[in-house]
Amino acid sequence: MDVKTLCLGVLTLGPASGYEIRKQFEEGPFAHFYDASYGSIYPALGRLLEDGLVSVTELAQDGKPDKKVYRLTDQGHARFSAALAETPAADKIRSENLVHLFFAELMTAEDLAKLYDGYHHYYRNMVTQMEGLDPTGIPPGRMFVRGMGLTFYKAMSEYLADNRERVLAEVADAKRAATPQPTPEAAE
Repeated sequence: MDVKTLCLGVLTLGPASGYEIRKQFEEGPFAHFYDASYGSIYPALGRLLEDGLVSVTELAQDGKPDKKVYRLTDQGHARFSAALAETPAADKIRSENLVHLFFAELMTAEDLAKLYDGYHHYYRNMVTQMEGLDPTGIPPGRMFVRGMGLTFYKAMSEYLADNRERVLAEVADAKRAATPQPTPEAAE
C-alpha cells in the first residue's frame, strides 16, 4: 500500500495534520506494522489534495506557521474503500537487527551480546506496552490487529529469551573454528 493510500486510511479516523498523521505511525495504532516518514507524508498529502481526495483547512497559530488540517472527501473515502478491496502485497519483515544477526560471526562477542539483549529488550517492552492498552471501544478489526501484534511480540520475546545462550555459544564456537591454529612446526 502506498503512502497516499495510508494517509487516506488515517484520515478515515478523523481530520488530522501531517504531523498528527506521522504520529499514528510513530506511536499510534500503525506503529507496530507500518512506517511512513514526514518526507513521504507531506508530498502524498499534496497529491491527494490535487486529486480532490482530501480537503485542507488552515488554522492560525500564535508564533507558528498556520496548521493545515486535512479531511477526507467523499471521493477520498471511495478511493480508500476501493484500495481495501484490492489484494494486498505479501508481508515483508524489514529489520536492521536481523541483518546484524545474520552476520553475527563477524561481530565481537560484546557487540553481539549488546545487540541481542537490546533486541530482546525492545520486544519485552512492546509486550508490556500493548498489554497496557485499554481495549474499551476499540472496533473489532483494530482489536484483531492489536492481538496479532501482541502475539508476534510475545513470540519474538520468548524466542530471543530461549535462544540467547545457544546463539552466543555457537557464534563463539564458529569463530574459534575459523581462527587458524598454530601448526606443530610453529611451536618448535
